[in-house]
Amino acid sequence: MKIFVSDTYEMMSKQAADEVIEIMQSPKQPLICTASGDSPAGLYKELVERARKKQLDVSDWFFVGLDEWIGMNEDDEGSCRYHLNEQLFNPLQIADDKICFFNGRANDLAAECEQTENFIHEHDVIEVAILGVGMNGHIGMNEPGTSADTRSHIINLDTITQQVGQKYFKIGQKLTQGITLGIATLMEARNIILLVSGKHKAEITQKIIENEISEKLPATILRQHPSLKIYLDAEAASKILS
Repeated sequence: MKIFVSDTYEMMSKQAADEVIEIMQSPKQPLICTASGDSPAGLYKELVERARKKQLDVSDWFFVGLDEWIGMNEDDEGSCRYHLNEQLFNPLQIADDKICFFNGRANDLAAECEQTENFIHEHDVIEVAILGVGMNGHIGMNEPGTSADTRSHIINLDTITQQVGQKYFKIGQKLTQGITLGIATLMEARNIILLVSGKHKAEITQKIIENEISEKLPATILRQHPSLKIYLDAEAASKILS
């Protein structure tokens, strides 16, 4: 585990973008796992800006989505796919056949899980998984108590996740279940980049770095990964630096 602390969110995002680009340059047709949310948004903005300036070529990249709300897909404003379309896929002009993303509206959600796992297997490995952390320590939608052995699955959402998730929508939503890559799937990624920003995340940041590794706090399990890099802005890092 390596921890990088930047003075500002913008600096954190640029530093993380440098790392992602370096990782993704080596293999042919690399697969990247993308999380939605506030913390990774600056990283995506940086990738888009560099591509616009012809400083980055993503033409051979493939993408797998981390998670989605059950009952939603890219047509729903506020969904995980909607945000990634806005922040990353559309600006980079990524073709649909290079993206595998859970459809939370699908009739057969188990098939969605199987399809996603197969997509990863076809590309050998996730080269880098970009993750954030929830206020309750979840990664993806792997809520506290989720087994470390899980692969892609459907999960009942914790009350905290249901409440915090409302910020992505203009009107209140009933968020009861999610579909997500499992902890075991994520731990098989060659590299993991965890991004955490904001003073409101300072307490959970301290816990995931200092508490004992436990399924009760899923993000702590990432510390067992051989290539975990944690990028923090000063506000998120405030309790570990005090």
